[in-house]
Amino acid sequence: MERVLLVYTTFADAETALEIGESLVRDRLAACVNVLPGMRSVYAWKGAVERGAEVVAIIKSRDSLRQPLVAALKARHPYETPILLHLPVAEADPDTLAWILSETGA
Repeated sequence: MERVLLVYTTFADAETALEIGESLVRDRLAACVNVLPGMRSVYAWKGAVERGAEVVAIIKSRDSLRQPLVAALKARHPYETPILLHLPVAEADPDTLAWILSETGA
């Protein structure tokens, strides 16, 4: 059976994350996108240590949509190099899995 895929990414603001998240759900590349505001980040970028406010987005999808989901995120994401971490799920509640599969794909 197909596996659930979670994708972790960040955005500069909640509105952008919600707009891109909604487009992914409408395109059936994701069943849900959770947007968690209020994150503070410290990161290395082009030789400097930076600080900034960001929001986290956790995208719930299916493993077979990994490539089209990543392509859509890269095309829509405002960051030059967006963080895209693929988090395979070892197991999911059967009802949760059924819902994700029914809301994504063809």
